[in-house]
Amino acid sequence: MTNRSLVTTFILIGLPHAPALDIPFFTIFLVIYVLTVMGNLLILLVIMVDSHLHTPMYYFLTNLSFIDMWFSTVTVPKMLMTLGSLGGRMISFHSCVAQLYCFHFLGSTECFLYTVMSYDRYLAISHPLRYTSMMRGRTCALLATGTWLSGSLHSAVQTTLTFRLPYCGPSQIQHYFCDAPPILRLACADTSVNEMVIFVNIGVVASGCFLLIVLSYVSIVCSILKIRTSEGRHRAFQTCASHCIVVLCFFVPCVFIYLRPGSRDAVDGVVAVFYTVLTPLLNPVVYTLRNKEVKKALLKLKDKVTQSQSK
Repeated sequence: MTNRSLVTTFILIGLPHAPALDIPFFTIFLVIYVLTVMGNLLILLVIMVDSHLHTPMYYFLTNLSFIDMWFSTVTVPKMLMTLGSLGGRMISFHSCVAQLYCFHFLGSTECFLYTVMSYDRYLAISHPLRYTSMMRGRTCALLATGTWLSGSLHSAVQTTLTFRLPYCGPSQIQHYFCDAPPILRLACADTSVNEMVIFVNIGVVASGCFLLIVLSYVSIVCSILKIRTSEGRHRAFQTCASHCIVVLCFFVPCVFIYLRPGSRDAVDGVVAVFYTVLTPLLNPVVYTLRNKEVKKALLKLKDKVTQSQSK
């Protein structure tokens, strides 16, 4: 039996691109990251300050904004480091474990949260008279807590199974962050069980959540069509459209990566940009530019800041 030294440091290859694009890519992703963090922080601030937004819908939105802010932070800064210098591509084994856990923890929590948010919209539109009694503060807190606990458990299983395998080289990860599929290709052992767990634990769960969301919105559309006034129908469609846009940008890339037979490293890396970089930015853009209540709250906050500065 030959001795095999275990890997202590991985090398992230990063996004496939020409070296001349390092600076343009660095600038673009840095701007997106700053806008993502500031936008989600602004949503959190506005909802906390304005009492009119203390409703179940915006309670779940604060959870989503908090997740998106950190979800982007888990991957984008390291991506920027890979674009900035060759030394930035190095990541220690333990840092890789932490990044994988945080990525799947936040990602799966967001997946479950989208499902809860669609259920909330279903109750609000299909059962408006019973909505207040059904979605009390305690119920909302339990649902939100359930998404966080489920995400934590999901990630713990995925991380444990991934890093229980021996890694003795090569050490180059064909991605811009530590994710399970590219890491498993470096394992010095059979990965068939892990690949099956990925398919079930990530792909099927994501597909299941997406199916529940689709069913919720089919019921919502049926209820909207029953609304007599055109203004009421328009307002209901507008509320749901913003949620659908973000959901599609999050779930479609996930299903593409984790349920697709076989894998192509370059394609996976590019597709992953949609739900790791762009979706966290879409949250504040969609929920502010398409939402009159948030717009009013932003104007109120602006007026308060202006008045305090003028005193």
